[in-house]
Amino acid sequence: MTSRPRTRKTVKTVANVQEESSLLRWLKERHITEVECLVPDITGNARGKIIPADKFRHDYGTRLPEGIFATTVTGEFPDDYYELTSPADADMILRPDPDTVRMVPWAADPTAQIIHDCYTKGGQPHELAPRNVLRRVLAGYEELGLKPVVAPEVEFFLVQKNTDPDFPLLPPAGRSGRPETARQSYSIDAVNEFDPILDLMYDYCDALKLDVDTLIHESGAAQLEVNFTHNDAMSLADQVFLFKRTMREAAMRHGVYATFLAKPMETEPGSAMHIHQSLVRTSDGINVFAGASEGEYSETFDHYLAGLQKYVPQAMAFFAPNVNSYRRLVFGEVSPSNVEWGFDNRTCGLRVPIDTLENSRVESRFAGSDANPYLAMAATLACGLLGLREKLQPTQPITGNAKELGYELPRSLGEALDGLEECEPLQELLGKRFCRAYISVKRKEYETFFRVISSWEREFLLLNV
Repeated sequence: MTSRPRTRKTVKTVANVQEESSLLRWLKERHITEVECLVPDITGNARGKIIPADKFRHDYGTRLPEGIFATTVTGEFPDDYYELTSPADADMILRPDPDTVRMVPWAADPTAQIIHDCYTKGGQPHELAPRNVLRRVLAGYEELGLKPVVAPEVEFFLVQKNTDPDFPLLPPAGRSGRPETARQSYSIDAVNEFDPILDLMYDYCDALKLDVDTLIHESGAAQLEVNFTHNDAMSLADQVFLFKRTMREAAMRHGVYATFLAKPMETEPGSAMHIHQSLVRTSDGINVFAGASEGEYSETFDHYLAGLQKYVPQAMAFFAPNVNSYRRLVFGEVSPSNVEWGFDNRTCGLRVPIDTLENSRVESRFAGSDANPYLAMAATLACGLLGLREKLQPTQPITGNAKELGYELPRSLGEALDGLEECEPLQELLGKRFCRAYISVKRKEYETFFRVISSWEREFLLLNV
């Protein structure tokens, strides 16, 4: 007796069907010819597929191997790859998030890009997907009747095209034909040097509906910072993810690179992703960090802030995810050195801006611009949530220079990964399977980096030791 071949049925809810119908209508109305199906990977880069719009219509959803979340930035696999993924190296089921559909403004033909969520074949959110990690933390706040509100500030450099990695990066020439040679913090004229690139960036951001608020010139040569309007954490993580891709494209079209490397040049400062954060009650939208009167803060604020102080050192592998990240932290001029906090004090890792009651918030200054925005936001919100659960109390605020109190953070990616591996509360909140995969991938990257013999070693050690 022969058995019948098994078939797998896909069960769609009424909500799924409605979302599908709405999304397909959006594509049809805009005469879309191609769809970029995007999935943010561990590093925060876009993976996925580009498919014809008519195929997208007939095959709503697509698949990718779950191994994309267990792959290093160099394309290698950790030694325990088949323990991190399923033994069969199986596919994930992708479903588009209709709220993320956008036109691709630089595409020659009408093209849409849609961020997709990852599921197991059984319909469960895939534990290794960064979006699902953030969603897991947000669910913890939902249980408390709270909703995080964040506003990231993303720094980056414009640099000359660099096709040979043996040569250091250099600032590009602006409209004047000359590269910057002096510090130009907050200079309007220095920003205007790159008007053609930035005008194109703004056009792209408008088309993509990215809530870019302000643009300033930072202290480094051709270093800029973009601030985003405050919103919910998932929306802002999506926007930072898309902005990096957008900024690189705008710069490339003018013959330069935009880099979000944390410390791209030896003599220039590093680039950060500061994250302003607060909590509102879902029932009435009231900011629960606010105290009874101006200048006062709530007990909830104290618990949250203390959670950041206690757990940020163990979460540094998410804020500083690459070997280069620690060059910014250890050698940076304005980067944080410890978990001290203060009112409007930029020497502290945790700065509390002076503002109105409804805008009460804390600014975490630890993450580099190289951080995956989903994981950086998940990590900082996880630290705060653990503070709420444990009802922790913060230290006294610092009024002087916090950097004089010394360096108390991990000094390397290896140290940061050790700290994360030893922190059970963070692993439970972010997902143990995810944390194991993240640690394995990043340890493999650290090992690969450590195998490279640098030019400094050849220059100073070759004949002198």
